[in-house]
Amino acid sequence: MEVALAYAEEAPPLSVFATAIVAGISIKADPELPLGSAPTFSFPSGEEFHGTGILLRYLGRIASVPEFYNRDAFATAQIDEWLEYATVFSAGAEFEKSCTYVDNYLSLRTFVVGYSLSVADIAVWSGLAGTGQRWESIRKSKKFQNLVRWYNSILSEYPVLSEVIQKYVGRRGIGKPGLVNKKENDGTGIKDENNEIEKAEGSFDIDLPDAEFGNLCTRFPPGPSGYLHIGHAKAALLNQYFAQRYKGRLIIRFDDTNPAKESNEFVENILNDLDRLGIKGEGPTYNSDYFPQLMEMAEKLISEGKSYVDDTPREQMQKERMDGIESVNRNNSVEQNMALWKEMVAGTERGKQCCLRGKLDMQAANKSLRDPVYYRCNPISHHRVGSKYKVYPTYDFACPYVDSIEGVTHALRSSEYHDRNEQYYLVLQDMGLRKVHVWDFSRLNFVYTLLSKRKLQWFVDNGKVEGWDDPRFPTVQGIIRRGLTVEALKQFILSQGASKNLNLMEWDKLWTMNKKIIDPTCPRHTAVFQEGRVLLCLTNGPQEPFVRIAPRHKKYEGAGKKATTYTQEIWLDGADAAAVSEGEEVTLMDWGNAIIKHVEKDKNGTIIHLSGVLHLEGSVKTTKLKLTWLPNISELVNLSLVELDHLITKKKLEETDDFLEVLNPCTRWESLAIGDANMRNLKRGEILQLERKGYFRCDVPYLRPSKPIVLIAIPDGRKQSVLKRPSS
Repeated sequence: MEVALAYAEEAPPLSVFATAIVAGISIKADPELPLGSAPTFSFPSGEEFHGTGILLRYLGRIASVPEFYNRDAFATAQIDEWLEYATVFSAGAEFEKSCTYVDNYLSLRTFVVGYSLSVADIAVWSGLAGTGQRWESIRKSKKFQNLVRWYNSILSEYPVLSEVIQKYVGRRGIGKPGLVNKKENDGTGIKDENNEIEKAEGSFDIDLPDAEFGNLCTRFPPGPSGYLHIGHAKAALLNQYFAQRYKGRLIIRFDDTNPAKESNEFVENILNDLDRLGIKGEGPTYNSDYFPQLMEMAEKLISEGKSYVDDTPREQMQKERMDGIESVNRNNSVEQNMALWKEMVAGTERGKQCCLRGKLDMQAANKSLRDPVYYRCNPISHHRVGSKYKVYPTYDFACPYVDSIEGVTHALRSSEYHDRNEQYYLVLQDMGLRKVHVWDFSRLNFVYTLLSKRKLQWFVDNGKVEGWDDPRFPTVQGIIRRGLTVEALKQFILSQGASKNLNLMEWDKLWTMNKKIIDPTCPRHTAVFQEGRVLLCLTNGPQEPFVRIAPRHKKYEGAGKKATTYTQEIWLDGADAAAVSEGEEVTLMDWGNAIIKHVEKDKNGTIIHLSGVLHLEGSVKTTKLKLTWLPNISELVNLSLVELDHLITKKKLEETDDFLEVLNPCTRWESLAIGDANMRNLKRGEILQLERKGYFRCDVPYLRPSKPIVLIAIPDGRKQSVLKRPSS
């Protein structure tokens, strides 16, 4: 039989290809899926299987190899365990640790499970082979002899696997193979029309527990207490990805349970950002939609003795929770608790002293189980329901309830909440509601970056930034205002996959990806710094200015046209003027060569004027200096070129660090320049390249001659900025 396989060309499922070869199953492969998609088997009936784990189990069941997957319950469970473990080799930081573990495991074994080859062997083998040169270097050493022995024995038994490695694996791992000729069938049993594959940095090839096609429901529940930042963007895209993969639903819901920090402004901007990212889901719904039901549930738990009202001062309560000391109110009667609860609901002075706590386990090693707070008295007006309520539920109480009531099957959240997963399940259990699966993913952390909304709010409140859309902020609006494209942001997040491995990311990688997107299409313009600029007089230049029409991008017609004026006197950057010598031939970009005849300096040795002659018949290949220039005409525009830096000076902020002690004293500076007259037509948000100066985004377009156009420098991931930081 032949199986139809679709996959993302950036991430070929090596273990599926290898298993099919060993199992004697022909695969018709098509790299048609977008980046981040799980590999998929399609059948004539229209049915599909998704995810490497599922595909391997299917191949194992239909393989002609004896006991390849189907064994007794215990052995088959062992195979399943190894199929999940095999993915760890793609996590760079875990590679050698995993090699050590498997090497020790194989010291007295010929196969991974039992006494014969199984799909588990092929999965682990593929995990190693898929790392490319990293594994090959280890294989040639004497470091993991048991692992190498086992690996070589499989390759010796199935030499055709070498062809699979050659086809799909390069020096750096899966996705960077050597170029091979396109063939309908290359002898491996795998028909593939595209063999040039680029490496995927992460994978979504993960199966959610107990997920059912057509029945899965995820949710994205931002709190409306700030704008979406890049970490929220990852969460939203992950939730949408799994909802689409399992043909399920995504609910957009606002966790609006803290009226002191929330506003309709944040709601509106979050919805706009989700739309900008292409996140489509049901809703939005709000936790506040369920306030009446949540209060009923709180009273139900009080009446059942599963929660109690506590008036212990907050600091004392925190200490008692840390030390495992029960509150003096923990064993109050239901009647006492209900009476105090009514005081809270009424917002009385007595009620304001109290909170409602769950009665879980004060001796639990996991301190999140030590009687968490369910409700607080907070007589502040709510942005949606006004002053109707004086008590509000905590996230820990509201979220499990609403998840279950709205039909959420899988609650995806970042691994910083991992210790509270057990609490989530216990709260649902006490409520008597349907279980919701919690699944962790790694939080997106960047160097020199704060993602805490509380800390970002400090910068806004203290005037350190212009607002939540400040281009120094890691908010979606902030980084887009700095020049990041939505396409680059989505590509970057999808390239990280759904891994649980915690990584501290460098911004350079994201900006490099962005450059690859903007460079082929953004228009080119010219600017000269105001400070130190020098006139070059071309004695044989045009007596009367003339104009030529040229493309704004030489390789992309869609960028439009621009007019360039040619004059006898032209402006050069001071640094370029300082680099030329008398008698030197230079190239004036988009004009031709010129020979510098005279360099005039002031008494301090600073160049103040140049004269020369055009030498248009000269070859640009022979000149050392290629200079940008502007005509000396009145139509030039004033520019403010803005450069930005990180808000903090410490690469990674620890929990014990005070961010106020590592504030960057200089995070924004500008350089004044003049630009070509065509820049009068720039629109806000337009991205351009200033020749030899880098990429910029128009933040304030042309209004009048006295007000400069503001261009924000876009990092490109490599080059140092040409905009000089002011001296301290």
